[in-house]
Amino acid sequence: MKIALVTGGSRGIGKAICLKLSSMWYHVLVNYKSNHTEAKNTIQQIEEQGGSAELLQFDVANLQEIESVLGNWMENNKDAYIEVLINNAGIRKDTMLMWMKNEEWEDVIHTNLDSFFYITRRLLQDMLVNKYGRIVNVVSLSGLKGLAGQVNYSAAKAAVIGATKALAQEVGKKKVTVNAVAPGFIKTDMTKELPEKELKSMIPVNRFGEAEEVADLVGFLASDKAGYITGEVVSINGGLYT
Repeated sequence: MKIALVTGGSRGIGKAICLKLSSMWYHVLVNYKSNHTEAKNTIQQIEEQGGSAELLQFDVANLQEIESVLGNWMENNKDAYIEVLINNAGIRKDTMLMWMKNEEWEDVIHTNLDSFFYITRRLLQDMLVNKYGRIVNVVSLSGLKGLAGQVNYSAAKAAVIGATKALAQEVGKKKVTVNAVAPGFIKTDMTKELPEKELKSMIPVNRFGEAEEVADLVGFLASDKAGYITGEVVSINGGLYT
């Protein structure tokens, strides 16, 4: 059985990725932090389309929870390994740097950056031993361009981009690829408060993207067909460049 882990898989882009990987015949481990209702809904939709999945509830920024929940799953499933990892979980706490509180910086760095390190390190050895793996990190236009009011978020995503390129060089010989996708404005809970009518005029295709469009890109990078693509950051932003 092929197994994939998607962090932050209960809503938005993460949920769309879970459904996409399920359609590719992966058993999907749907990670979530607290929204059990949405997480169960994701599982239900996966099962309705003929797939299989299970929930893994832990805070991606909490190393003890990762070791307890994810480590326990791995201990109980020694005959299987997670061959696809989608580091998708993330939060925003936007404010200008001069007013940014310590916890607004720390929470965003822990959830968006530290989680990449903790979870990827936990799964990487099995990928290397089995000489196959796909790691896709969901970053952001903010990590490429930088956006005012998002110094914390931009810093975290830019760091993941650098880590993506470095790790790709470490593990490529073992047939493990590491890539990132950088969405622009996508219709999700994280962007629902943004003035879409105003912002879409900046986008050449004149609209916000759909979560399913990001999921299709992630699905390709997670597939066998993407074996010669690694260390890349693929923008999906409707032509909105820096």
